Amino acid sequence: MSKLIDGIRKGRFAVFGRAGMDMFADPPGTAVEEAESFRSDLGGSSANICAGLCKLGMHSALITSVSDDAVGRFCTNRLKHYGVDTQYLKVLGGEYRISLAVYESRIEDFQLVIYRNNAVDFQVTDEDVDRVDYSDFGALITAGTVFAAEPSRGSTFRAFENARKAGLPIIFDIDYRPYSWPSPEVAAEVLTRAGEESDLIVGNDEEFGFMAGGIEKGLDKARELAAGGRMVIYKMGHQGALTLADGQEIRTGIYPVTAVKPNGAGDSFMAGLLAAIAEDRPLEEAVLRGSACASIVVSQPGCAPAMPTTAELDAFLAERSGPTDV
Repeated sequence: MSKLIDGIRKGRFAVFGRAGMDMFADPPGTAVEEAESFRSDLGGSSANICAGLCKLGMHSALITSVSDDAVGRFCTNRLKHYGVDTQYLKVLGGEYRISLAVYESRIEDFQLVIYRNNAVDFQVTDEDVDRVDYSDFGALITAGTVFAAEPSRGSTFRAFENARKAGLPIIFDIDYRPYSWPSPEVAAEVLTRAGEESDLIVGNDEEFGFMAGGIEKGLDKARELAAGGRMVIYKMGHQGALTLADGQEIRTGIYPVTAVKPNGAGDSFMAGLLAAIAEDRPLEEAVLRGSACASIVVSQPGCAPAMPTTAELDAFLAERSGPTDV
């Protein structure tokens, strides 16, 4: 566990996974099919984590592929706007395309449409991950979507090997998206392997349940992974989170807000959690700061633009008496 904490405290993260373009109906409350205008910004789980980390004062580099077109350049420019290190982006021509997410800023009957045809981020190769200077980072982060197809599945497991050789801990956000995978059986097998090879695993009760073969078995799966010396954060939505580390189980609440959308919360939680650990805050406080980041993001339109800065996070917490009781 000390290797994990020491790595995070360096505040420098190599992040594997996708960048995408988000388009969200404007003004908030408008259904996609009735929208006359949309706002656009950076999206994609790994890119969101990168942006969230940078806004909280950390260093992050995204290792992925982007398409050689206007949308790929848009995403690259937005990554740079948020301060993300883009030296390991590979620009790929042909028919491969950046992911596009079209959604709404509303909770009731929320709609999210994701275009992942010929997704360019699946084209990360062994050569791409081998050119990363792992000694420049304190930890590796990946979101589960990279494992849904080859060659990025194999290349990310290769990145795990490279990271271990360099002494970096591996942080894994399960981030299960059924539409990306060939079958639930393949997903369960591959995501379980990724979890077993990681030092910190973050997921919700449904994701752990999926890996275990039933939602009622999810907590047992989380405890089983934690028993192997890992830190595991088991998120339960409005019921808060359970952090399993060093034989302890820490239960934490949430910060209720009026949400305008459900997406982006997990990416912001990860950024807030890691930034707080990097700042040498106690683990319980770090989880609560991650929860606060998640609440901030669901209360505003967009994902990357809604990620809080440290000042915004501190102001949010100062306005509240504390999290919900658990």
